[in-house]
Amino acid sequence: MFHRILLASLLSLAPLAAAPTPDQKVTYKTVGDVTLRLHVFNPENHKATDKTPAIVFFFGGGWVGGSPSQFYPHCKHLAEKGMVAISAEYRVKGAHGTSPIECVKDGNSAIRWVRQHAAELGVDPDKIAAGGGSAGGHVAAATAHTPDYEEKGEDLAISSRPNALVLFNPVLDNGPGDWGHATVKDYWKEFSPAHNVQEGAPPAIVFLGTKDPLIPVATLQRYEAAMKKAGSRCDLHLYEGQSHGFFNQSKSKGLYYEKTVTEMDAFLKSLAFLR
Repeated sequence: MFHRILLASLLSLAPLAAAPTPDQKVTYKTVGDVTLRLHVFNPENHKATDKTPAIVFFFGGGWVGGSPSQFYPHCKHLAEKGMVAISAEYRVKGAHGTSPIECVKDGNSAIRWVRQHAAELGVDPDKIAAGGGSAGGHVAAATAHTPDYEEKGEDLAISSRPNALVLFNPVLDNGPGDWGHATVKDYWKEFSPAHNVQEGAPPAIVFLGTKDPLIPVATLQRYEAAMKKAGSRCDLHLYEGQSHGFFNQSKSKGLYYEKTVTEMDAFLKSLAFLR
C-alpha cells in the first residue's frame, strides 16, 4: 500500500517537474516601484558571443491580467530549435492599475532593450521577432505598427520595431464594433494595429479559430488584406471550429498547440530565424 501511495504521489508531481523554466530573468525596465523582467530561454551551449535570432512573447489577458508562463512552452520549444526565446512581463490593469497604453509602451521597451543588449544576450539585433496571444498579440503587433507609444527617457535611436510577428488569435482591430474599442475609444485610431499598417511592416503569421467569440474571422482577413496591400507578407491560418485560446498547450490535449507550432516553425525557417 505504501509503495502504491508513493508511486501515485510521484506521478502527480511529474507534470510539475516537467514544467518549463527560464534560464534567467533579467530586468529590462523599472517604472516607479514596478520592476519588469524578461524570462529568457537560451539554446543549449548558448554564448554571449553568439548572434542568434530571438523572439519576445507577450501574454494574453485583456490588458488586465495574465502571466509570462503562458508562453513558456513556446519558448522552450524554440530554444531547443536554436532561438533565444523570451516571455516578457508588462504592466496590466489588474496588478498595476494601468491602461492599454502602458502595455504597448512596455512592449516597445522590451523589444528595444533586447536589441540594445543584443551583444550581452547573444542575439542578432536584426532578427528579433515579437509574438503574443490575444491582447498580448495586440502588444506584439503594436510594436510593429503603432509608433506613438514610446517610454520617455529611452534611446529612440534604437528601434523598437520587430523584424517579424507571430500572432495567436490577436486583437488587431480596436475600431468601433471590434474588441476593446470601449476601453480605447478616445485614441483607437492611433492605437489599432490594423488601422496603422504601413509600407515596410514586418512579415507576420496569424492564427485564429473560426469560432472565436472575441475575434471575428473577417477582422483578421481585413488585416491580412491591409498587410498585402502595403507589400508585406501575412500568413493567416484558420482552424475550423476552434475558440479563443485554442493554441495553448493546455487546450485540446495540446493538439492545436502542435499544429500551430509546426506552422510557426515553418514561418520562422522561411525567414532564416530557425535553421
